[in-house]
Order: sequence, then structure tokens, then C-alpha cells
Amino acid sequence: MKDAKQIRIFVVEDNDFYRELLKYNITLNPDYEVTTFSSGKELLANLYKQPHLITLDFSLPDFNGDELLKRIKSQFPDMPVIVISNQEDVKTAVELLRAGAYDYITKDEDTRDHLLHRIAHICKQIELSNQVDHLKEELGKKYEFGNVIQGNSPAIRQVFGLMEKAAKSNITVSISGETGTGKELVAKAIHYHSDRKSKPFVAVNVAAIPAELLESELFGHEKGSFTGAMATRAGKFEEADGGTLFLDEIGEMDFSLQAKLLRILQEREVSRVGSNKIIKIDVRVIIATHKNLLDEVQKGTFREDLYYRLLGLPIFLPALRDRGSDVLVIAKHLLDSFCKDNKMQKISFSAEAQDKLMRYYYPGNVRELKAIVELSAVMSSGSTIEAQDIRIENTNSMQALAFEETSLEEYTMRIIGHFLEKYDNNVVLVAKKLGVGKSTIYRYLKENKLQIAN
Repeated sequence: MKDAKQIRIFVVEDNDFYRELLKYNITLNPDYEVTTFSSGKELLANLYKQPHLITLDFSLPDFNGDELLKRIKSQFPDMPVIVISNQEDVKTAVELLRAGAYDYITKDEDTRDHLLHRIAHICKQIELSNQVDHLKEELGKKYEFGNVIQGNSPAIRQVFGLMEKAAKSNITVSISGETGTGKELVAKAIHYHSDRKSKPFVAVNVAAIPAELLESELFGHEKGSFTGAMATRAGKFEEADGGTLFLDEIGEMDFSLQAKLLRILQEREVSRVGSNKIIKIDVRVIIATHKNLLDEVQKGTFREDLYYRLLGLPIFLPALRDRGSDVLVIAKHLLDSFCKDNKMQKISFSAEAQDKLMRYYYPGNVRELKAIVELSAVMSSGSTIEAQDIRIENTNSMQALAFEETSLEEYTMRIIGHFLEKYDNNVVLVAKKLGVGKSTIYRYLKENKLQIAN
């Protein structure tokens, strides 16, 4: 649709005087540009120019109004067409409105006012439509794959490739990964790059809703169907019709409810709690979980048939600790965003600060990194974040060793380093605690394999 400030109107009228009168009255508004035609044939030959709206004389020498309306609507179903007629015929008016006419106006002393009012109303709708289109465009930019997930590690490049494949189809997508890796952001990015982007994206956190209320939340309910059901309410499946339903933490769904979910996914229809009425739905489902659903199937807590129904295209989001230098890429992006949002001067990380960020385990993944970066920006003085500005809880530093593949010597040095930091660099005490010789610790220090913590 063209800019709402340049409204192009086609006027079709075979009476020369009335055609010019309509043009004069409409162009009193400088925002309206009018092109006139004396026949239906002329209009059809110029219809490819796609005006914003058409005023159409019902009785033309070469076309009846209803026939010409059908021709217009066959090419441009959403084109607003205002039919103007010499006769006030209720039956004809109803038929034309059913065929897609925007309105039916009779030629009388009030035609001018009625017509200008209808045109103004259409212009308002065009303006709102343009605003919605702009917002959707901005949403699309916000959820560009590279904006949703920062980084260039091999694991993330693989995720980008899978997201692109998911966006090009309606296949169910199952996103797995630890808490804080960005599963909902990935789901939104897939939605806003798919053919369903103009329809709703509806997210439901299964773990956050009590089991006894989840059925009503997903499928809706009728008034009086249970205690507290004061009014009829549509469920999330209905809300997401035509769009995407994101079921986060699907592994927490009660086993008894899983059978109903499976049936809805198979039949593409839903019935509200307390009703036998069948409601057809067209919903793309994306699920997410931090659990291994196949393990849950083997434990008997998740239905095997539902598991295979939901598996679709699997996307695994790697933990931040497994993404190498992506940590610094993400940290810099988060820092720039925080400074911009809070109108702060641009800040950077010192080399020591970057090293400290790289050495941490991040059990909370990107979500935790965001909190660390934002606090460090507040705590810093000047334009550089130093290592001491970065407040990191090291309670999980030893747990991190279990997730890394490295040499036995590296494990040994990491453990010794942890205890040296814990016991204020007391080599004698650390050697006693770990049951190793002092000479071993001193050798690592001499060879610069260990650093005395400041």
C-alpha cells in the first residue's frame, strides 16, 4: 500500500458533468489524487496501477456495477470500492455489499457528504494499516537471526542454518537447551520470518501454570464449566489461529493432558472445556524444553507418541560455556545495548575484564551474562570496565570442570588454582588440603601454569 499522504482515487462515472463534480469535491482535499474514467473498460485497462480506492457508478454503458465489482475483486480482493447509484434499491445494495463493496451510496443532495465521509474513513484504515505494516517490519528486523543470537561459533552457525530451514516450512520445531540460552527468542525469530508473521505469536510457559488450569488455558472454557469460570474464554490455540503457538517447558506437562494435546495436533481442531463444539484451528507449534524428552519417555513421564509428534525439526541451543569467543561478542553487544538504552557514554572491556569473562562457567547462560554485563557497566568508572568491576559468583567454578574436555594436568591446575584463591594463596594449606606436594604447586607457579590471584 502506498503512503497514506498520497491517496490515489479512481472515479468511474459515464456522466461528464457528474464525473467532474465528484472530482472537484474530492480534490478539495490536497491529499487526494483523482483519476477519472467514463467506462468500465477504461478502468480495467488501468487497474494494474492499484489505486487506494474506487468510486464506481452502478449503471455504466458497458458494464453493470455488480459485474464490474466482481472483475475488480477478482484481481484485488482487498480494494475498497464505493458504489454510487441513481436508485435506492435495498436488495441491490445488500447483494453488492455481500459481493465485497465497501459501501453503497445513492445520488442525492447528501451524496457529497456521504462520499467524503466514507473516503476519510478508508484513509484512516489505510493509515492504521501502514502503521501495522511498519511495526511488523520493525519486528522482523528485531528478530533477524543475527540480532536474536549473537556469535560466530560453529555451533551457532549450525543453529542459524536450522532456523532458516524452519522459517521456510510449517514443520513443528522442538528447541532444546539449558535455561537462559534464548529458546523463546529463537521461536519468535522463526515465526517472524515465516509466512505466518502477520498472524499472532502466542507463548505459553507450561511450567508456570498449575496443572489443573493448563487445560483451560490452552483449549479455552465455557461459562460455568467449572468453579470460577465466570465467562466463556477462548484458549491459546484459538488465539494463535493462523500463527504460531510456542509451548515452553513442554516437558512439565501433566501426563493426563498430553493425550488431549496429541489429539488436537493430529485433528487440527479443539473443543473448549465444557463444550462439545468443534473449532477448527490452523496453528504452527514450536516447543521448547531444558529436559531430554527421550529420557522422559523412557521414564514414563512423557508419551512416546506425543514425543514423535512434537519432535519435528530439532534445534539444540548450545550452552554459553561451549561457544568459545562468542562470550565476548555477546558481552559487547549487551554492553552497547545497555549503554544506549540508559543514555550512557560508550564503554568497553579491558583485556583483563575480557579474560575474566572468558574464564567463567555461566550456569545461567546468556541470561546470566546479561546481568553480569549490566552490573559491570554500572560499577565501572570512566569508559573502561576493569576486571574488578565484574562481579561473578564463583560457587560453580568447580562444577564447570565436569562440563569441559581437557587434560588431567589442566584439571589439576584448575583445582589447585581454585583452592589458592579460596585460601588466600596459602600454598602450605592448599597442599595439605589437596594432598599434593608443595613442590608441585611451586613448579606450576614457576612455569606460569598457575597465577597467584590478586
